[in-house]
Order: sequence, then structure tokens, then C-alpha cells
Amino acid sequence: MSNGKDANAEQNSSQMTLKECLDECMEALDLFLNNHFSESLERLRPRVNESMYHALIYATVLEMQAMMTFQHDDISSAGNTMKNAQEVCQRFRRKSQGLANKLVGETLTEEQLHAEVCYAECQLQRAALTFLQDENMVSFIKGGIKVRNSYLIYKELHSFIKSQSFLKGPSHLHLEGGISFGIGAFNLTLSLFPPRILKLLEFAGFSGDKEYGLSLLRDGATGMNLRSMLCALLLLCYYTFLTFILGTGEGEVAEAESLLVPFRLRYPRGAIFLFFAGRIEAIKGNIDEAVALFEEGCKAQQAWKQFHHMCYWELMWCFTYKRAWKMAYFYADLLSQESRWSKAMYIYMKAACLSMLPKDEARPFGEDEVELFRKVPIFKQKIAGKSPPTEKFAIRKARRYKAPSPARLAVPVLEMMYMWNGFSMISKRPELTEGMMQSLLGAERTLLESPENEYTLDDRCVIHLLKGLCLKNQGHIQEAEECFNMVLSSEKKIRFDHYLVPNTLVELSLLYIDQGRRDEAIKLLQKAKHNYKEYSMESRTQFRVHAALAKLKAEHVEEEDTNP
Repeated sequence: MSNGKDANAEQNSSQMTLKECLDECMEALDLFLNNHFSESLERLRPRVNESMYHALIYATVLEMQAMMTFQHDDISSAGNTMKNAQEVCQRFRRKSQGLANKLVGETLTEEQLHAEVCYAECQLQRAALTFLQDENMVSFIKGGIKVRNSYLIYKELHSFIKSQSFLKGPSHLHLEGGISFGIGAFNLTLSLFPPRILKLLEFAGFSGDKEYGLSLLRDGATGMNLRSMLCALLLLCYYTFLTFILGTGEGEVAEAESLLVPFRLRYPRGAIFLFFAGRIEAIKGNIDEAVALFEEGCKAQQAWKQFHHMCYWELMWCFTYKRAWKMAYFYADLLSQESRWSKAMYIYMKAACLSMLPKDEARPFGEDEVELFRKVPIFKQKIAGKSPPTEKFAIRKARRYKAPSPARLAVPVLEMMYMWNGFSMISKRPELTEGMMQSLLGAERTLLESPENEYTLDDRCVIHLLKGLCLKNQGHIQEAEECFNMVLSSEKKIRFDHYLVPNTLVELSLLYIDQGRRDEAIKLLQKAKHNYKEYSMESRTQFRVHAALAKLKAEHVEEEDTNP
């Protein structure tokens, strides 16, 4: 970096103090949360090359947009903007070697400390984009190097601001918020990863402490600083999505609700918060209330269509839970036309919804599910050279429709619903579970009446797994266990759906956990973890195994504490 550039940065920053930069960025975020997206970016844009905070927040907004569109161009563009932001931050950093040396000298100005936090955050967000582009190991390792560098800066800063020699500056609140966000995000995210992946990332030196991460993020979310929104969004994603899809399916509704209250009061029409409010209602089983909130989220703003797509996706599932197949189809159809995230998945869902209708019922727009299933592979996409796992799963399932007179899938919508942990969503509503059970019994009858083919046994096992989940929801524990054991006893005969056995082991272990059969549960989870490889959605299943084992471990520690 030339000295001219350094002088330039310092000259510009003296025109606008650190506090003024932070105030203006807070205003821009306020606009963003009130659905004024383009005004928010316009407020930031003039200073992105001279203020580290303008550069960082501008790049963060673009990254959020990229995460929603999932378009390769948007992801690349956000990555470049974040890289530029990192270069701006670099100009404000102290020029000595290694952060530890800088901190030992204790001569860092407040601005230089903020530059360290912003620099670490840029690296962290660039790593997130790397992971977003691909779920494979190469990406984990590429992103992992950025993550490691970022983590070390946060760790040093965290120790430093807790030390006695540290003096708080006027903008300390924002500095502390930035560090809480970083350390909190690391601890929480690392706690979700199965050890196998952590080892590959050479993270053996530091494991994620989930509770510590959550407490730092909660502190960050409730403070009035620039990172409050990021802390809140990360927590809301964790409480309402990650614990569901990668966890044991309980969700943490009370925490999510209390976190959302102040934001809902401050931004009553804020599309982001309406979306999470809808998601919370869905988890509670209040499907009609969820539908109303998602619809309101769509009406609240027209500038970012990507928000609409997130709401359409949730609406598609809400109507699936209610078995309103034509409405679910309608939202899958809207997504297939408007969203770039995964066309193959949307076409698959359209076909899957139609296949649940009675044979003689008219299809919307005269579409035919067999034709749609045949189209699924055409829309396969590559993100950084890889197809998303859910898309691969859909393509694999649709393969059987290549044949001139195909063997139909038994319950494709319900099987995909399982992949997104939808059976947990309906567990609070007996009538919804009962409806699913009727669909499954109908599919089972059809299967018995049809001539056997190479897929029959796999289809039966799919139905047994899903019936087991419904029976568990209904409190019929013995029958649920029998259903799961039917799948496990067919292990050697399953020809195509190899994901069924490890997933059934996970479901049976969760059933055992509820009954206090701890040792048996651990045995099943260890088997699911070590004995199966290369099946559909493997990483998702491994995350769930890890979450279940972590839950058992936490409960065991609690027991020991209460019974010394």
C-alpha cells in the first residue's frame, strides 16, 4: 500500500471522525431495517473508500442480499466488495507485525482498535461467503484459513479489552459489540460442527462453547451498537432454523420471541422481523398465524424480491403441513419462476405437490407431475462446482421418472418435508399429524395394491420412517419404535434410498432419549456416525447426530451437578 494512500485515508478520516462515521452507519442500518434498502445503500456509498465502517456495513448489506438470491454473480460481487472493505480497514490498522505485538505496546489508538475489529469481521464474512458457495471440504479449508486469522484477531482483542491496562474510548460500545459478535459467532458456529470437520480445519486448538457464544451474542443483540442487528439476526437464524434443520428439532422459541420483541416494536413493518415472527409461529404450530405474517412480510416492501422468495418458501411448507397441495404447488410455482436459488428443487416440489392430488383431479395450469419430474435434472446448477445437497437429493429421487411408464414416488412431498424437519413443526398440532398419517396410510394402501417393482421395498421403508415420526408425535411410542425397527431390519435389502438407515437410527435414538434410555441412544448415534458414508444429505445427518450427542452430554453434566 503506498504512503500516498495512507495519507489520503488519514486525511479523509480526519474530515469525518470515528463517531460521525458510526452515527451515519447506524442511520443507514435503521433505514435498512425499515425496508428502505436502496436509501440505506445510498447513504453508505459515498464513503465506502474512505471509512472502514461505511465500507464494512455496505459490504454486509450486499452479502445479505447475495445470501438470499444465491446467484453466483451476487455472491462474487459481494465477495469483491467485502475484499475492498478489508483493504480499506487495512489502511487504518497499525503497521507493526502481528496483533499481539501491537497490543503489548499498548499504543493503539481507538481508531486502530476499531480497524482490527472491522478487518476481522471482513475476513469472517468472506469466509461465510466461501462456505455459502459450496458445502465441500475444499471450501471449508479455504474458508477455514480466513476463519482462523479472523479468530486470532478477535481472541487477542477480547483479552486486551478485558485487561487492566485497557482504557475505554468514546466509541467503546461499538468496539465491544464488534468483539462480542465475533467471539460469539465463532463459539456458536464451532459448537455446531461435527468433530470430523473441525479436525480438518485444524481447529483442535479451540472448540466452540455454545452457551458462551449464545450469551455474548445475546449481550450484543440487546446493546445499542452497530452490531446489535447482526447479533440478533444470527441468534434468530440459530433459534429458528439451525436448531431445527441441523439440530434435534426443538427450536428455542421462548428465546427467539423475547429477542424479537424490541425489534418488532421499533420496526413494526420491518420485513426481516416479520419473516422471523412468522417462522416462530410456524414452530409453535400456529400455521395460520405464520401464513398471515409471511404474507404481511411480502406486502411490507417491494424493493427486495428476495425477501418475498424467503416468505414463499415458508408459505409452501405451511400449506404442505395443512395438506393444501394446490396452495403449496402455487408457491413452489412462484419460486420456480422468480427465484434463482434452486430451480431443480422448486420444479421437484411442484411435481411432488401435484402427485399428492387424486388421479382424477384437474391439475393447475394443466401441468403433469410426470413431465415435471422428468424436467428436474435439466435445472441442476453448480455453485462453485457443486450442486446443493437438497438439489442432488431431488434429482436422485426424480430419476425413476425417466422410464416410459415410471414407478411413482410414494410420498415425495412428505419425504422432502422430513429433510427440512417438518414433522417437528407439526408435532404441537394433533390434527396436522393425523392428516399426515392419513396421507401415509393412503400411500401404503396404494403401494400394496400396485404390482411390485425394484423400488417397492425402499418406498415401504420411506413410509415406515415417516409413520414412525407421526406415531411419535401422537405419543404411540411402542408403535413408533416398531416402525423404525422395520426400516432397520430391511437395511440389507434397501437398493436406492441409503439415507434411510442412518436417519432412522437418529430418529430412534431421539425416541430413546425422550424415554431416558440414554445408553441405547448413544449406541445408535455412534452407529449412525461411524458406519455409513456417501448417502444423500450426509452432512445434514452428521450435524444432527452431533447435536443429539451434545444434548446427551449436556444433560449428563447437569445430572452430575445436581447429584454430587
